[in-house]
Amino acid sequence: MSRPHPRPNAVPFACELAEHGDRTAVITAGGAFSYRELAARVAATARRLGSERRLVLLAAADTVDALVVYLAALAAGHPLLLVPHDRPESMRSLVAAYDPDVVALPDGTLDERRAISAHTLHPDLALLLSTSGSTGSPKLVRLSQENLRANAEAIADYLDIRDSDRAATTLPMYYCYGLSVINSHLLRGAGLIVTELSVADACFWELFRDARGSTLAGVPYTFDLLDRVGFADMRLPHLRYVTQAGGRLPADRVARYAELGRRRGWDLFVMYGQTEATARMAYLPPELAASHPQAIGVPIPGGSFRLEPLPDWPGPDTGELVYSGPNVMLGYAEGPSDLALGRTVEELYTGDVARRTPEGLYEVVGRRSRFVKLYGLRIDPQRVEAMLARHGLTSWCTGDDEGLIVAVTGEADAGHVRRLVAAECGLPARVVGVHVLAELPRLPTGKPDYQAVRGLARSKPGSVSPASSSSSSSDLCRLYAQILDWPDVTEDCSFVSLGGDSLSYVEMSLRLEETLGSLPADWHTRRIRDLRRPAGRAGRRTLETGIALRAIAIVLIVGSHITIFTIRGGAHVLLAVAGFNFARFHLTAADRRERRRHVLSGLARIAVPSILWIALAALVTDDYHLAGALLLDSALGHNSNYWFVEVIVYILAAMAAWLSIPALDRAERRSPFGFALGFLLLGLVARFNLFGLVDLPSAIAACWMFPLGWAAAKAGTPGQRLLVTAIALATVPGYFGSGELLRETLIIAGLTLLIWVPTLPSTGWLNRLAGPLAGGSLYIYLVHWQIYPLFADHSQLLALLISLAAGAACAALAARITRHATSSLRRRQAPRDTTDVATPPSRRPPAPSRQPPDDQVTSPTRGDEGRVPSQW
Repeated sequence: MSRPHPRPNAVPFACELAEHGDRTAVITAGGAFSYRELAARVAATARRLGSERRLVLLAAADTVDALVVYLAALAAGHPLLLVPHDRPESMRSLVAAYDPDVVALPDGTLDERRAISAHTLHPDLALLLSTSGSTGSPKLVRLSQENLRANAEAIADYLDIRDSDRAATTLPMYYCYGLSVINSHLLRGAGLIVTELSVADACFWELFRDARGSTLAGVPYTFDLLDRVGFADMRLPHLRYVTQAGGRLPADRVARYAELGRRRGWDLFVMYGQTEATARMAYLPPELAASHPQAIGVPIPGGSFRLEPLPDWPGPDTGELVYSGPNVMLGYAEGPSDLALGRTVEELYTGDVARRTPEGLYEVVGRRSRFVKLYGLRIDPQRVEAMLARHGLTSWCTGDDEGLIVAVTGEADAGHVRRLVAAECGLPARVVGVHVLAELPRLPTGKPDYQAVRGLARSKPGSVSPASSSSSSSDLCRLYAQILDWPDVTEDCSFVSLGGDSLSYVEMSLRLEETLGSLPADWHTRRIRDLRRPAGRAGRRTLETGIALRAIAIVLIVGSHITIFTIRGGAHVLLAVAGFNFARFHLTAADRRERRRHVLSGLARIAVPSILWIALAALVTDDYHLAGALLLDSALGHNSNYWFVEVIVYILAAMAAWLSIPALDRAERRSPFGFALGFLLLGLVARFNLFGLVDLPSAIAACWMFPLGWAAAKAGTPGQRLLVTAIALATVPGYFGSGELLRETLIIAGLTLLIWVPTLPSTGWLNRLAGPLAGGSLYIYLVHWQIYPLFADHSQLLALLISLAAGAACAALAARITRHATSSLRRRQAPRDTTDVATPPSRRPPAPSRQPPDDQVTSPTRGDEGRVPSQW
């Protein structure tokens, strides 16, 4: 194939895509296409951009359309400004500051504002990027075609990228690290697995394995997620190497991952870079990662370091790290006029203080400036102070690689300050610690005492060490804020008062158990200040009975349907657990309307995905019909695979109905256990076909298990628990007819555990297994009917495992969608001056002045429909 003559101002690897022919270029969840096809799409978009050089602003996302626009602009020689697609305020700010000639959206749409550029564009200018953490600031890094080419070649060289490699887009395209993954792999004709899925999503790993993924890139937070999802135990047969940059990864974790890679057959590359160097400046050879985990390594091919002496850091082998190489930026741009400039920078003063070890490795030991690097973003604390000053707040800001600490004086609201700072920096609110002080600390000279500000925070915001044996209430507040995504959690809050749902209940229970050890049965209603590690139980692991029953029951249900075994009764146990959770999460001290609203929201969280899934199944199979999609089969007396879901929906509708009646609501508050028994008696009428109810559908007759679990939750004395146990023993036998001894025994055993045993002995690995099964039980029940027939003929065990995994993955995806929807709602409700997704002040959980009894705690504030518990 003849090599086309490169266009002036074009980036070589963007022009030479077709040279890789039919090799796979891009893989997505929807399919794959070759370099030849990619080159054709890029050429078509380049023609749309035209031959006249223009400034193109791209709202970048990890999508194929955005990738095509990026490559087309580089191939056609158009300078490109990358901005985040998901931060509209930043995009508007940069559009206003630089007045681009073309604005490109992530779907490939081009808004051509003018045919001839309004700017003078230097012939070497190829790319404009925000310095890592100053997105939205008009200060940009100017990169040339040579910068991009040289850095891509150096990275491909030291990583030994091959045309058979497949790299996943685990980092945003607009972030220089994520962009360098794209550039270096395209340079070598390797494949890109283009996805916006997080590594915490099971669907990501399904795509990664199917695409034969060989390359994984991450910032320190990525490795936190990898730990959570059990990366160490994953089977990834094609993985060749893992790269890490974007901030310091603690030395012990570097050593641990290096050892993991050695055992699993892949390499760990620790790297160091800045946007001003296009991406990378140094890498640590994998064979040295275990022995020198604190080092950034050696310069990349073609680059070099020197140490600029510093008066505060004496010593011949210590100084400010200064980098030289062909990937050093042209310089900064602070406005459109700077786009005409050529090279104004020859060396890059990194701002990092480093030392050169006797082995010739470089190690960063401090920072000359006050910049902080978090989540791969470089944060300027002075910029944070200036932003808060515009809001009339006097503050001092500092931090480290683990979090920002902001001290503010006056009548400031800590939650509001946290949201402002998080929005400004693009950080999760949980890593911003805010301290409102009467007076800001100063040095004797009158200058700010930033060391004192750092001392205000004893630990990383938003995290709790699982090994801690003396976790403070403030640590637990941060854990609650992290899992429940609440910006302001006080010691007087409880899990219920913060609106925890059934999915977060599973995660919170397991995390608290790791932190505190054995938990009391009513931990979800207790104030955070009242939670303590039990004495003399260090190292003991437990699992809440309700969670264990949910996990076991769903496995038994699916396994019995597949006929890998026949152990029925799991669905009836889940009905009892649903009633148990209804009583715990919904029958709180909240007012009647709020109780009803919460029940209706829980009903929607079960009914909506169920209706959507069954409707989809009805479209692609002949097994379902309209009545089934509307969850009406059981009410009409028809047999239904989804009878259990239908019964839960009917019950919740009935619960919402009685909560509409003030007299019944008052009666339940006066006598919670007696009221539950009353509903149980009504259920037993159906159970025993009393009063001529012989034609009642069998699924409806099963409803009595729900109030049985409800009564179990409200049984507060041994006598009450004995009564509920006696009712179970008297009513379960004979319900299913003869020959069902195992089924009845299973149900009675489950009920007995639910009534009498709050927690069960467990292990860490068992808890990690039970969590996804219990949390995803609804979705496992929904999807397994369509999944297991595809595999059962090949292997019933495989069919079981895939059904469980698919349902758990759907649950994780649904949780992600719910969080995104909630965040979008919060953004719409947030004050105009912030784009933060954290909860606005009106949504803050209450800090009650009077603490109610343990069985009646404050409920979430009004407006928390998106965070209401589900009974599942």
